[in-house]
Order: sequence, then C-alpha cells, then structure tokens
Amino acid sequence: MCYISTKVEAYRNMPNEVDILENEIRDKFPDVLDILLLDQTRSTKSKPRNIFWATDNYKQYGPEYFFDKPIKKELITGRHGNMITPRIKKSRAVQKSRSKGMAEVFTPAWVCNLQNNVIDSRWFDREEVFNREFIDENGKHKWETTTSKIQFPVGEQNKTWRDYIDDTRLEITCGEAPYLTSRYDTTTGETIATENRIGLLDRKLRVVNENCDTVEEWLDAAKDSMKAIYGFEWQGDSLLIARESCLYAILDNYRLKFGEKELPPLDYIKEVAVIISWNIWQMDGLKGVVPNSCKSKTIEVALDLFDDPTSKPKTKTEPCPGCAKNDFFKHNGIYCKIRDWKLNKTEKFIDSLKKEPMW
Repeated sequence: MCYISTKVEAYRNMPNEVDILENEIRDKFPDVLDILLLDQTRSTKSKPRNIFWATDNYKQYGPEYFFDKPIKKELITGRHGNMITPRIKKSRAVQKSRSKGMAEVFTPAWVCNLQNNVIDSRWFDREEVFNREFIDENGKHKWETTTSKIQFPVGEQNKTWRDYIDDTRLEITCGEAPYLTSRYDTTTGETIATENRIGLLDRKLRVVNENCDTVEEWLDAAKDSMKAIYGFEWQGDSLLIARESCLYAILDNYRLKFGEKELPPLDYIKEVAVIISWNIWQMDGLKGVVPNSCKSKTIEVALDLFDDPTSKPKTKTEPCPGCAKNDFFKHNGIYCKIRDWKLNKTEKFIDSLKKEPMW
C-alpha cells in the first residue's frame, strides 16, 4: 500500500523516555489519541465508545474520573497532561494499592527476555537467536544483543522472515505490555535502546528492519507485525500506556531504520493506531467480558398456597449465570470482540478459544 497523504512534520529528539506524554500525541499526531482511547468492543460507527478507568486511583479529581467513567482526551491532556504515568512513576502508596486490589505486579525486563527467548528457541529450533543471556559481575541478569542478521530455518521447516512477523502472539493481563515492547524496564524505569529491546513486537520489528529496505515495504511489514500482536488488560490507564508503547515502538524503529528526524505519514500512524485499538483491548481476563459488565437481575417469584394473594409479589435476585457457576462461556456481560486480520473479520474473544487458537 502506498501512503501519499501529508507527512507528519519531522522533529528532533522525539522523546524516548519512560513516560509517553498524551499532550505530545495530541499535538504531534492529530486524532491519534482519540483512536488509542477507543473501546472497539462497544463502539459503533455512529457512536464511538472509549475505554474506561476501571480503577479508583483518579476519583479525587472529580466524578468524570470515577471507576466506570470513560477516559476522555480532555481529561488527560492540557493541565492534566501528566496524569497517566507508568507504574514506576506512581507513588508507593498507589503501587501498593494496585498490587493489593488488582494483583498488579510487573515483571523485570530480564525475565520477559528469558521467557520470550523460550518462545523463539522453539520457533527457530535453536537458542540465542536475538540475544545471549548472562549474569554480570554484580550478579545482575542481563542480555547481549546478537549483531548478525537473523537466519531462518530451512529444510523441512522452511520458515521465512514473513512467517515470523505473521506468527500470532498474545500477552495476557498485559499491564503496560512489557512482554510486547520493552521501551523501558517496568520495574526499574531504565530505558532500553531500540536495537536492544526484547519484546515480542520488538523482535518482529527487528526482523522487518533487517529485511525491508524501501519505506513502502517497511511500512506494510511493520503494520503486519502489529496485526499479529495481541494483549488484554483490565485497568484503563495501564491499557492506554500499553497501546501508546506499541505505537511508539513502531515509530522508534522507523527512525532507527530511516533516520532520527523521520516519521511515517500521519495517515499510516492513524491506521496503525486503529490496529492497536483492536489488538490491545480492555477485558476481565477471568470472564472474557468488559470489566464489571456482568449483572444480577431481580425476578418475581410465584406465590404459593400459603401466601396472602393481596401481598406484594415476591422477588429474588439471580446472579450472572457465568459468575454463579464460574463458567467462562455463560456470562451475561459484554463479551469482548477482537479482530482476526488474517480472515478480515471481527469475532468474540471467547469464540477464538472454541476453535484452533490464533496464538
């Protein structure tokens, strides 16, 4: 596909810090923040819906920041432009409350790398494809990035670089998505250079960098890489950070490939943002539904022979069938939708579990 619309104005020193600023996205990439805030499960063409806070950490700012309220662009930009911050920049008290209330515990980058390496060692049928793990003189776990071009299995397996970037990956309860893209270590806040990142999306983009020389070929391959990356998260602020990080991973690699002052066209960035808004979605991972969307209902109970026929009807409350029976497929909440880009169709996440899995 050829992108011929107006190119985003290039600028120097695009921030590569831990915290991606919503003001920057709003100002530099018009409409992109609106896309990154979409909840594709509940949105329609005529009525777009946003992801919601799904946390009480912001309720002190007023009713629009309550648990069940949507995250709107105007609530997190302007004078509130520093409101959404990664866990490492949140106060200790907030970190503790999120760990206690939502079991939010982030994984060190070296652990993410170790586990992602296991996935790749099986896919490639060899070890140390992207990096070599080691422990330094201070007892710290680290990795050394391989410098030679990635070689793909031949013979019976006969896998290509296109097979690798198209292979589907999912990070469950992804938080800020450290397994997908490692812009920074979520436990220390240390930034990681683009060429040394170890996330599942990062690895696909390295392969794209090594095998695509023209801008048009690179753009299409990077977009396909994002189509094969999925993740879900409960809390709206972490979800937005995960989405932003995936977008910036693509922008960072574009700059690494084509120059520090370069950026893809704005219409391409919007298109990638749409993919991200589908693939990184808000969900209760134990139920497969939009968080807190399951409902109890009150029903009338028939009077028996001993009841006064003039009395008010009896009622009882029935819980959600799925919640009552712990049945993943019988909840009455809003089942989350995902996009299968290979088949070019939308389906419920739970339906993808009933067939041969995508991942």
